[in-house]
Amino acid sequence: MRVVILRCGDVVVPADLPGTVLSLPAIPGRRDLSPLDAIAAEMLPEDPTPSLDEIAQQPDVAHLATPAPAPQAPHLPEPLRVIVVGTDAALAAVLTRMMRGDYLWAEVGFIPVGDSVAAANWGLDSPWRIALAGSARPVPLIRTDLGMAVAGSATITEWEGGEITGEIIVNDHVLVRHEGREGVLFDGVFGARLVPMLDAPGIAAVRMREPADLELSFRQRLAHKLSRSTPVDPDSLATGRAVQAGGPSLAVTIDGVRHKRPLERSTFYRHLRDLQIVRS
Repeated sequence: MRVVILRCGDVVVPADLPGTVLSLPAIPGRRDLSPLDAIAAEMLPEDPTPSLDEIAQQPDVAHLATPAPAPQAPHLPEPLRVIVVGTDAALAAVLTRMMRGDYLWAEVGFIPVGDSVAAANWGLDSPWRIALAGSARPVPLIRTDLGMAVAGSATITEWEGGEITGEIIVNDHVLVRHEGREGVLFDGVFGARLVPMLDAPGIAAVRMREPADLELSFRQRLAHKLSRSTPVDPDSLATGRAVQAGGPSLAVTIDGVRHKRPLERSTFYRHLRDLQIVRS
């Protein structure tokens, strides 16, 4: 097995690691990840399996059912394992590059730095042991219509804060349809939070009762406590292959990184190829 360890940011890694260690920015970009592109191209110069266009044209939807192992695996000289050491945002950047380079057949291990929704989702209780000695298991890869991959979680909220004005639909289920009201600080309708699932259909989403970055005064905190409000509405849980949102001024945040400008429309959906995550 060929191992490539991506050290994202000023983080410490053990000195006796196997394989190649690449030191990258905290959130690597396309140019930073070009050495990984080259390694993938060297290991699989030509992909003999159906292309993304060919998969999309297939009459059935088997590729959107239970996640499956990468069909390229039998054609590789050896497995390629990419281990990301960093935040969820760093992992999302690497997954985005792998998705755009179409080498999601590579196995992905993850060593979280700080709080990590992705690590919690995947049950990485002993990250280094799992990343180095665990087995890869396929899971859905969730992406946006702008070509960004989601590692741990994403939110769709109002650009200026406050309650959301707009509509959020999971498959054909209306999760949010709301006209924002002024002065509502909590226990309102503030958008949706979504996370990738480990199996089909791919996305789990809930309605948000509070802003993601809620800051309250003492009196507001007391009122918040007395209201027994929770950050999200668990009864609103919906799952599906796609989440579509529309509104005059939406903020889309993926793994803590907010899109640089407001959007009127945004779509999250399951990619045609699955992710091979080392999680056991």
